[in-house]
Amino acid sequence: MKKTLLLALALAAPPALAQTRLSIATGGTGGVYYPLGGGLANMLTKSLNGVEATAEVTSASVDNVKLVGSGRADIAFVLGDTAADGYNGVDKFKQKEPIRAIAVLYANKGQWVTIEGTGIEKMQDLKGRRIATGAPGSGTEVIAIRILEAFGIDPAKDVKREKLSVAESVSAIKDRKIDAFFWSGGVPTAALTDLAATPGQRMKLIDHADAIPALVKKYGPLYVKGSIPAKSYPGQEKPATTVDVWNLLIVNAKMDEKLVHDVVKATFEHKADLQAVHSEAANLDLAKQYEVGSPIPWHPGAQRYFEEKGLKPK
Repeated sequence: MKKTLLLALALAAPPALAQTRLSIATGGTGGVYYPLGGGLANMLTKSLNGVEATAEVTSASVDNVKLVGSGRADIAFVLGDTAADGYNGVDKFKQKEPIRAIAVLYANKGQWVTIEGTGIEKMQDLKGRRIATGAPGSGTEVIAIRILEAFGIDPAKDVKREKLSVAESVSAIKDRKIDAFFWSGGVPTAALTDLAATPGQRMKLIDHADAIPALVKKYGPLYVKGSIPAKSYPGQEKPATTVDVWNLLIVNAKMDEKLVHDVVKATFEHKADLQAVHSEAANLDLAKQYEVGSPIPWHPGAQRYFEEKGLKPK
């Protein structure tokens, strides 16, 4: 009798939902991609039935494009210029990667960082110095090299270059092992806030927006002039001019259209959850998706959601 009852209950129970696991490629722990990716993973897991999303630490944009292109990650945060390189199979990419955009996020701000006492006041002062240009496989490294070249600085000959993540760069400059470093990320970036708040370390940001005409001439309209307002970091008394690049969320071209639609819908409709993790999420704007645009094609699932919301491609 007991076995019969248990069997009846088991047959009456609703079937378990098949679990869809999503891997989200982010960046290093000292940047913005990682905490924002963690927030995105938590939000998708809570919002989408049958979905379990996890955020993964990576070297960021270049590696992220390759991870999504090869199917080793499902969703990734990437810089727009790196996405364009990957889609076209140029620069750091030996082949065209099958990637598609699902959202324009916020503008990554180029941040050339030094500290008081190095004698570095402008970009030309980097010549002959020890600098860090980002982790290997990062979009930060790509942009750093391009900006240096735009100022007539040969990354191979004119500087002593280290390939360090933002967290490693902060540690190195604190220990006086480097004189300056580059970071492309949101504001504020936790690692830079830590540096600026450290007693005896007066952080300085170097203006570098003058690189934009040369960058646009060589690479197209991927780069725009931006600024970091005063007081964005402890002790920062004046604004800094920057080279900005928009961030994207990308997926593989073959990702299921309905799943992509649901991910995009949840991302925009639960924006407040992401803002609670990092302030840059406030810049996630539905109206900007086609206004800012993507340098790579949109995934049909994202386009379907945009159409539902009344957006039309330019």
